[in-house]
Amino acid sequence: MKQSELFTKTLREAPKDEEAINAKLLIRSGFIFKEMAGVYSFLPLGLRVLNKIENIIREEMNKIGGTEMRTSVLQNKNVWEKSNRWNDAVVDAWFKTKLKTGADIGLSFTNEEAYSNILKQYVSSYKDLPIYPYDFKNIFRNEARSKSGILRGREFYWKALYSFSRDEAEHEKFYEKAKAAYRNIFKRAGIGHLTYMTFASGGSFSKFSHEFQTITPAGEDTIYLDESSKIAVNKEVYTDEVIAELKLKKNDMIEKRAIEVGNVFSLGTKFSAPFDLRYRNEKGEEKDVIMGSYGIGVSRLMGTIVEVYHDERGIVWPESVAPYRFHLIELKSGMGKDLYRRLRAKSNEVLYDDREISAGEKFADADLIGIPYRLVVSEKTGGKIEVKKRNAKGSKLVSYATISKLL
Repeated sequence: MKQSELFTKTLREAPKDEEAINAKLLIRSGFIFKEMAGVYSFLPLGLRVLNKIENIIREEMNKIGGTEMRTSVLQNKNVWEKSNRWNDAVVDAWFKTKLKTGADIGLSFTNEEAYSNILKQYVSSYKDLPIYPYDFKNIFRNEARSKSGILRGREFYWKALYSFSRDEAEHEKFYEKAKAAYRNIFKRAGIGHLTYMTFASGGSFSKFSHEFQTITPAGEDTIYLDESSKIAVNKEVYTDEVIAELKLKKNDMIEKRAIEVGNVFSLGTKFSAPFDLRYRNEKGEEKDVIMGSYGIGVSRLMGTIVEVYHDERGIVWPESVAPYRFHLIELKSGMGKDLYRRLRAKSNEVLYDDREISAGEKFADADLIGIPYRLVVSEKTGGKIEVKKRNAKGSKLVSYATISKLL
């Protein structure tokens, strides 16, 4: 894409009411636009990043048998009353409204009831199970105060998968596959080395649930990490009993701040029983379906990556999720158009800064936007191209052939 055709512009300063680094940098670099507190629009560059993260997640969910679909944003009050959660204090952050008919509805808060209500129509026999549906959608939560940019929004984009299994053994087998898939997702997104599976409370469903927490000073959560075993425990379940059960030692545990980027829960029959979501086994006996929940905040993951990968000049995107791989900068050489054409012929991963502005402005914008490779053509480079990685101090001159190898 030509940067002259990109309608967004970089900003010297972010809105004064923004506190989070992710919001400041993403707004300044033209990835997101702030509509109001906790609500952001994703601009062209931001959408490209979001789509790349989404595709990584989609690939990993499909590998373990996930089936993608799309549930509605508008939620039926009658459905939620079956689980007694329409007026539950746990979900008091609901955005609710009324239809012109007077009927109460809510905007998507979470998806357990929606999926159970749908699956009720299609599950009757053990032959119909297991099922692993998932979707990507916008979720709405009426947070009292939103101060963390896209880490905690009133509207955000997420992926939720729900497992529907015949028994606990089948559920546990998939649960372990899901944990492995989550590790792959965060590794591919560039934060695997800082993300730890963290033991948390399992509520009434199981002894533990599992969170995936990324270490960063911007984190809202406190976890305790044993670096040798790579085992972490959420502060809420950090007790002597839990430490002993996990065969850990308190003296080895280090307190860290972290961002929760994903979680997996065993749900038992809490959301299947109220909907009579049952099946007949091989003996003809009726059994409740066993459920699990597996969530990732896609926009939250994007914000986390920015919190981890930035410096004083701007964002430093990992290659796997960067909006483009190459940022081509032309400085009055006349070579840019030809190189852009060559790069485009082999890849769509190039942003071409063809604007009539100073070299200093172009370089500053390139650092702020944070694309992995900066390619500079100018009269000084002659017939070669100056290549600089965003996180490297120096640059080097290479030939067209070398650039082709990078592709």
